[in-house]
Amino acid sequence: EIMILTTSAKSFGMHSILRSSVRRITCSSKLMSGGGGGGVMVSSPIKFRLPAAAAVVASAQSIPPASFSQASFFSTAPDLNDGNQKWAMYHDKIPILVEQPRPSVTAQSDSASSIPGSEAPRTSVLMELTDSVGILHDVLKYFWKYDVNVSRIESRPAMPDELGRRRFDFFVDFEGGVGETNVDALLVVLREKSQQFLILDEKEVQWFPRHISELDLIANRTLDAGLDLESDHPGFNDPIYRSRRSELARMAKEHTYDRPISIIDYTKEEVDTWTAVWDKMEGLWDLYACKEYKTSMQLMKEHCGYSRDNIPQQRDTSDFLKKTTNFQMRPVAGLLSSRDFLNGLAFRVFFSTQYIRHHSKPLYTPEPDICHELLGHAPMFADRDFADFSQEIGLASLGASDEDVQKLARCYWHSVEFGLCREGGKNKAYGAGLLSSFGELEYACSDDHPGGEGGKPPEIKEWDPALAAHQEFPITTYQPVYFLAESLQDAKGKMRRYCEDLPRPFFAQHNAQNDTVHIDRPVRRAVGCPDA
Repeated sequence: EIMILTTSAKSFGMHSILRSSVRRITCSSKLMSGGGGGGVMVSSPIKFRLPAAAAVVASAQSIPPASFSQASFFSTAPDLNDGNQKWAMYHDKIPILVEQPRPSVTAQSDSASSIPGSEAPRTSVLMELTDSVGILHDVLKYFWKYDVNVSRIESRPAMPDELGRRRFDFFVDFEGGVGETNVDALLVVLREKSQQFLILDEKEVQWFPRHISELDLIANRTLDAGLDLESDHPGFNDPIYRSRRSELARMAKEHTYDRPISIIDYTKEEVDTWTAVWDKMEGLWDLYACKEYKTSMQLMKEHCGYSRDNIPQQRDTSDFLKKTTNFQMRPVAGLLSSRDFLNGLAFRVFFSTQYIRHHSKPLYTPEPDICHELLGHAPMFADRDFADFSQEIGLASLGASDEDVQKLARCYWHSVEFGLCREGGKNKAYGAGLLSSFGELEYACSDDHPGGEGGKPPEIKEWDPALAAHQEFPITTYQPVYFLAESLQDAKGKMRRYCEDLPRPFFAQHNAQNDTVHIDRPVRRAVGCPDA
C-alpha cells in the first residue's frame, strides 16, 4: 500500500506509477490534509493498493512538514519544472511544489461559485473498466493530457464479464463542466475506454454554508426571535429585563462575520447574577470538572478576564480561542435550529447568546445564557481535542438529511452538553450543561447522586455515538442517561468513525486558511435555501 500526496496532474506523470493491475483506490475529502486547488487529487491523500511498490513523487502544498513523517516515500527526483510551476527539494529527499500567489476573490453570498476559495464547476462520471495491467494508466493519462483536475476517485468491484475477467466501477469527480472544450474531449475518450460510461447528475442536498460569510444568512434564523419569553420565564413580567434582552438581540442581529464582536456594558445587577453563579460553581469545578476544563479555565482567568466579579467580553474570549484552537464565538439573538447551529461548528464557530438569566433566580435559567456559554462551553473550546470533536459533528451535518441531523444533534447533546469522561477512576464532566449547572453536575458525578427524581441514580452508558444518536433526552429535568467516554481523545475518535459511516451526500473538509468548506463531489444546494 502506497500513499501518494499530490496537487497537480502536470507536476508528475501520475499515470507512470499505475502500470500494475488495479486492486483498490479510494480518494475522498474525509482523507484530505488541506485545502487549495489545482491538482489531480487536490491535496488529498490517496491510497493505492498495488502488487508492487512504485516510485512516488510527493507534492506538499497545504500539507505541513510533520505529515511526511507519517508515511514512507520511495522517491525519485525528475526534473518537474515546466515553466509554470516551481519546485524545491524537501529535506533533500522529495520534490515539493512551491505555492504560487493567487488572485484574491471577492466574497458574495448568492452563488457558490463566487465564494472565496470555492471550486470550479465539477462533473461526476461512472466508468466500468476491465482489470488489466496498465488499464488505470491508460485512463488517467487523458486527465493529464486535457489538463483536467481530479477531486475524487472511488472504486468498487463489479460483476465479472462473460469471460470471467474482473471489472471495477470507478466513480470519478473532476473539475470542469460539460460544454468546456477540454472536458468534452476528455469525456469522448473516457467513453471509448469504458465498458460502460455514465455522466452523473448533480445531487440536490439541503442548503449548507460554503464560506464563513454565509453564516450571516443563518445567524438570525432564531426559533424564538430572541425576544419572546414564555409566561413562566422569571423575567416575563419585568419590562426593564425585556428591554435589555431586546437591546442585546438587536446587537447580535447586526453582527456580521467580518466585524469585531460588540462590547457589552454589563450592569451591576447582571454582574451580581454572574457572581452568584460563579460562587456556586467554583468549588464544584474543582471536584467534578475534567482536567482539560480546569486547565482551560485557568487560562481564561489569565487572558480573558474571567473572575467572580467580572463578566468576560465575548470578543476577548473569542479572540483567545481563535489564537488557541482556531475556534471562535459569534453572537446570536436566541436559539437556532439544530441544522443551523451544527453547520456553524463546521467552521469552528460557536453561536453564543449574550444575555444573562433574570436576577430574581440567578441559579436557574430556562434557556442558554451567557453563564452557560462562557462558563460551560468556552473553556472546553480551548482544548484541541474537544474543539476537533465539535467540528467533526459540524462537518457531518453539512448537507445531511433531516434524520441524520437529528442523530447528530442527539450526539451533541449527550457529549458537548452532558458528556462525562473517566479520569483517575472517577467520572468527570466535560459537557457544558453540567459545567454550568451546580445541581446536575453533582447529580451526575458524585457517588450519591443527590437531587435525582425519586432518589434514583442516573444510568451511565459507555460512549457510543451509534447509541447516543437514538437516545432521547429531556430538556427541563436532569438527564436520566449519561454517556461516559474513556477520554476526550476516545470521544473524538469514536465520533469521527461514526460520522465517516453516515450515509453522507459528500465528504466535507474545512480549509482554515480561507474559511471555506471543500466538498468532494458536485452537489446543488437546493433545499431550504435561506433568504439572501
